[in-house]
Amino acid sequence: MKKGQTISKFSTFVTTHPWWILLLTITLVFAMSSGIVNLGFKTDYRIYFGEDNPQLLTFNKIQDIYNKSDSVLFVIQPKDGNVFTPQTLQAIQEITEKSWKIPYSSRVDSITNFQHTQAEEDDLVVADLVIDSQISAEEINKIKKIALAEPMLINRLISSQGHVTGVNVVVQLPNKNPTEALEVANSARAIVSELETRYPGMKIYLTGMAMMTNAFSESAMNDNKSLVPIMYGIVILVLLVSLRSFSATFSVIILIIFSIISTLGITGWIGWSLSPSSAISPTIILTMAVADCVHILVTQLHNMRIGHEKKKAIQESLRVNFQPVFLTSITTAIGFLSMNFSDAPPFRDLGNMVAIGVILAWILSITFLPAMMTILPVKVKAKDDLDNSGMKRLAEWVIRYRKSLLIVNGIITIVMVSFVPNNELNDEFVKYFDKSIEFRQSTDFMNENMGGIYTVEFSIQAQEQGAINEPEFLKSVQNLSTWLLSQPEVIHVNTLTDTYKRLNKSMHGDNAEWYKLPESREMAAQYLLLYEMSLPYGLDLNDQVNIDKSGIRIIATLKSLSSNQMMAVEEKINHWLAQNMNQYKVELASPTLMFAHIGKRNIVQMILGSIIALALISFLLLFAFKSVKLGLISLIPNLIPVGIAFGVWGLIDGRVGLGLSVVTGLTLGIVVDDTVHFISKYKRARTEMSLSSEDAVRYAFSTVGVALWITSAVLIAGFLVLSFSHFTMNGEMGLMTAITLAVALFLDLLFLPPLLMSLEKK
Repeated sequence: MKKGQTISKFSTFVTTHPWWILLLTITLVFAMSSGIVNLGFKTDYRIYFGEDNPQLLTFNKIQDIYNKSDSVLFVIQPKDGNVFTPQTLQAIQEITEKSWKIPYSSRVDSITNFQHTQAEEDDLVVADLVIDSQISAEEINKIKKIALAEPMLINRLISSQGHVTGVNVVVQLPNKNPTEALEVANSARAIVSELETRYPGMKIYLTGMAMMTNAFSESAMNDNKSLVPIMYGIVILVLLVSLRSFSATFSVIILIIFSIISTLGITGWIGWSLSPSSAISPTIILTMAVADCVHILVTQLHNMRIGHEKKKAIQESLRVNFQPVFLTSITTAIGFLSMNFSDAPPFRDLGNMVAIGVILAWILSITFLPAMMTILPVKVKAKDDLDNSGMKRLAEWVIRYRKSLLIVNGIITIVMVSFVPNNELNDEFVKYFDKSIEFRQSTDFMNENMGGIYTVEFSIQAQEQGAINEPEFLKSVQNLSTWLLSQPEVIHVNTLTDTYKRLNKSMHGDNAEWYKLPESREMAAQYLLLYEMSLPYGLDLNDQVNIDKSGIRIIATLKSLSSNQMMAVEEKINHWLAQNMNQYKVELASPTLMFAHIGKRNIVQMILGSIIALALISFLLLFAFKSVKLGLISLIPNLIPVGIAFGVWGLIDGRVGLGLSVVTGLTLGIVVDDTVHFISKYKRARTEMSLSSEDAVRYAFSTVGVALWITSAVLIAGFLVLSFSHFTMNGEMGLMTAITLAVALFLDLLFLPPLLMSLEKK
């Protein structure tokens, strides 16, 4: 009674002083939203890994020793399919020279500036492989023969057929400005545009990890430009059609805007940054905000249609909906907060931002919304009752066939959940982008024609300073390289031992018999010193050798592999190292390995988060309903949808990646909403009106049925819109969530009522 009086006083205050409520709301929204100016945007792929991620720590350690390996790779496809022509060689030289002007570039490698070594009497000559592109056919054939026989070039900067070549630009992004990757991409695109214009028929593709970083950013921006307006259009259309009130629709739109800008502002004040994954939070907040508003507005308009005065209708709507709206907001927030267990920081940010938005939307829905509806004119038709005959007929049908519905839904649940094992935790980070994205197209072309961007980096540490020149050490590295090249997944191995062998050959009059490793430490050290002194600026060996010559880095380039295949390769490598190189410290790392592990780590963490969230939500529902039976019944339609959805996914796709690993936590709080509203109306009918379980079901359908399908339609539409994202991590998450919500609505209307009638005594 005391609680009911408090809510009544609150609703009376809001409708009595609407202008004060609006003034306070606008002031607070302005204060919160002003933090948007502090909002940053991070695009580096490293943001998907926590600071304590073991693969990231190893990767950063290797990068600190041997320089960063992030790059832009120009993949050049000549019109005639032959790289070794004067025109194409000239184009490669121009790209090589212009690439030094790309922001943050630190190294440029191509077949034209490859440091070829040869002997001239007693001297070692180190020079660009192509000094002048305007040379005779005989000289071009000589260059072609060298390039296609050079292990450091083949399948790395030139295809084995000589029909495609690459120019690799290493960039050192300081990660201080969110536009760094865009600057690099725009500069590279300008070079491509100029060269393709000057060399008609030549096609140049852009790939590399720096271009992937930029693709993250551009995908997020393009999604917000296209998807958010579509979502607003859907919301406005659904609200106008379902509520049939311009004032109500207008109020909801303003509330949504206030919720979104306030959330983004708070995010800015806290110091968080947006990412490609958290940038979709406005779309999710938009759909979440509609749910609370619709329940309050549907009840208000219903009361007005049956003759209540507007203020009384608003007050009664707040009284009836205060608890369920509060419960649904809290449970939704808990569901999204469970994403803090994610191993990927962008998903933690997404969960926190949406949770903030949900709470703000709830506060605005019980203050700003009724105040707006009090002020704005609202016209309704007395005969146009929202308790439409469709819901009444559905209620009667459900009551009549309740036993059959229990059996059929139970069978459907068992059958669909049985397909869950068809899913496998698997991922491929290049496929985070669909085929409409430039980066994906370029990477696919490179994978099909020359090398790839999937790599494994090895940091091999010898025992002492200068020990990389020890014949035993070099032999071990060579054995590793040879073994790697024998593996079906490996395309190329960039190893210093190839340089040693080439130097040894050159220092013996280019005699092919001497293409082998030096036999003494002194000889190897002299060769390496002589070679390093001959290298031009920017093409030194710092990317392969550490400062004190106690360790080297080799990089294996792999075919396109899924995360499971990648981890299988890693396990195979570690097994070989344990048997053959246990005398040296060898560490493995790469973006490919990092992404391969993150999905598995994330889903394990999210299972824990979902269990904790489920426990909290269960406790809340038991406490709110003051009934263990109702609380336990409510859990059934809340848990089954995710199981059925993953069963459906097992049939249509079966690959669960990083994006889908958070779906359980994301949907857990949302699917509770409809259940809470239905049970709260059912319980009100049973306790306040002393109705039988059948009549209580009729009452629930009559009072909340319309609101359930409206809110579900908006939520499903919102996440379906996300499914059209070109960033497939967001797209798959949106589609899977939409499937889950659709299943949840089906169960809440056709499975929950039979459960209540079967388990509740008359």
